[in-house]
Amino acid sequence: MPFLSHKDVEHRSFDYIIIGGGTAGLALAGRLSEEPTISILVLEAGPANFDDPKISIPGFFGQVFGNPQYDWAFKSVKQKNTNDKVFVERRGKALGGTSTINRCCWSKPPKTDIDAFERLGNPGWTWNEFIKYSRKSETFYAPTQEQLDHYPLTYDLNNRGISGPIQTTLAPHTHTIDKIMQETLANKGVRPNEDPYDGDILGGWIATANIDPTGWKRSCSASAYLQPNLHRPNLNVLTNALVSRIVFSSELNENGDRTASAVEFLFGDDDRTCTVNVSREVLLSAGTINSPKVLELSGIGRSEVLSSIGVETLINLPGVGENVQEHLGNFISFELDESKGVVHETLDVLKDPKTAAKHLELYGEGKGLLRTSLSSLCFLSIQQCNLPDTPSFIALAEKEATEVKAKGILGLSEQVDIWLEHLKDKNEPDFEIVAIARYMTPMSIPPDPSKSYFTLLALMNHPLSRGTIHAQSKDPRVQPLIDPRFFEREIDLEVILQEIKYIRTWKDVEPWKSGVVREVDPGPKYQSDDELREYIRNDTRTQYHTIGSCSMLPRDKQGVVDPQLKVYGTTNVRVVDISIMPLHVAAHLQTSAYAIGEKAADIIKATLA
Repeated sequence: MPFLSHKDVEHRSFDYIIIGGGTAGLALAGRLSEEPTISILVLEAGPANFDDPKISIPGFFGQVFGNPQYDWAFKSVKQKNTNDKVFVERRGKALGGTSTINRCCWSKPPKTDIDAFERLGNPGWTWNEFIKYSRKSETFYAPTQEQLDHYPLTYDLNNRGISGPIQTTLAPHTHTIDKIMQETLANKGVRPNEDPYDGDILGGWIATANIDPTGWKRSCSASAYLQPNLHRPNLNVLTNALVSRIVFSSELNENGDRTASAVEFLFGDDDRTCTVNVSREVLLSAGTINSPKVLELSGIGRSEVLSSIGVETLINLPGVGENVQEHLGNFISFELDESKGVVHETLDVLKDPKTAAKHLELYGEGKGLLRTSLSSLCFLSIQQCNLPDTPSFIALAEKEATEVKAKGILGLSEQVDIWLEHLKDKNEPDFEIVAIARYMTPMSIPPDPSKSYFTLLALMNHPLSRGTIHAQSKDPRVQPLIDPRFFEREIDLEVILQEIKYIRTWKDVEPWKSGVVREVDPGPKYQSDDELREYIRNDTRTQYHTIGSCSMLPRDKQGVVDPQLKVYGTTNVRVVDISIMPLHVAAHLQTSAYAIGEKAADIIKATLA
């Protein structure tokens, strides 16, 4: 078996050490292990959690949030623009990373969002490359005839992978809210998107899920890229290993670059410090929150940050922990009409122990609610909403873009130009609406538990605000200081405001008009723009889609890695996770993580020739 103890790896040498066995890290490990001549060690801070029903059963998503066996539960500093709220950032702490605890939504960014990476100075990072590697990661299963009889699900097999490790399909349980939402959108003039996996995501559609229909289990990087390859003798895994730093040799090469020689980590409950040597490369896949921390504890980053925690600066790289971007969203809950005998089977019924037990039994038979995931989605531009204050919204965007560029932050001006260009284009998505088949608004409880409710998530995709993530202690057990600076730029809040106002225009459109009784939260007490802004500040939620802390940009524009994902100033350290994404995208991010892992593996394999 490839699972080792710290005694098995201490002072040994491996060709490649992967720091972090998460979504991208295990995709990378699985692909590299296809080369039998190289040895690979994965260091994962969490446990294995293999075949755990809290992970494998899709309908259980959210149940492990806050449980330290599964969730890092990082906390931000108080955010002044959200009335000093502290945000909890859910991240998977186990083999498989956040792919073990997400909502199984398999969505891909628009073509222009990915092509922007190349425009920012990264040759080869284009949509064509992305879709090649995304397809390589996926095996898609078409919906059954039973599903098609129930709902007209559409897809294009030309856009889907047919032989990749991650198993995907359309979730088998289609809620009545799918019909209400998608038909209302169509009647509002929104185009039904028959397959949003070709780079065009505008319109209303039903999302694919990373669920394996042969057993209706979650398909994650641990189950897809690691477990099938455990027989390979060159693939080694050590869990419960918290990396404290990358160790560099004292010699510099002719360009003044440093070479990593080892990785130090804390192991087990007694936090014993161990060292493992590396002969080829260190591949950092600890995620957007932990990857910059590991670099800083290793002496790579802003010199003022490093000196503040007592770490010697080996490589002055000011972009580490900067350019942080996150999706924010607000929940809006509704009561469903059941007066005409329509039964809305929402996930709230699982709160009843007897009903939950019934559905667990049904799940064992390949039936029931627990096979579900996020389903109905809609991506729109502001211009498509035809709201009366759209011109003033665009004027505010132009004003704020000018203000941000005037600050002269290295590398940000080009990002802002692309951001504004996309915002003003009616064919580029500015926001996302997600239907969730349960009551989700945190400000209240369901007024009448005997009735059925559902929630829309109004989600902002392309933030102008930028935050930071930095180590705040030399002790690797101390979480980094996370300051996303939410709503630092007013336009981010205004996107969500426009989105809520657009959703409220649905009330006079069928089948929404006859299928929805009322809006519960924010409800009638929030009517004016200022009232809604206060609602947004108080109840906005992070979507756990943080990127940018190790941005792939030119070094003189606060870049951390080059287009080969190599950390500037090093000869053999790469970052392979979504922290390298320099500009945010309109998508849930696991597909991007897998594509990055797949592409990185090919980049590295090319060096072996």
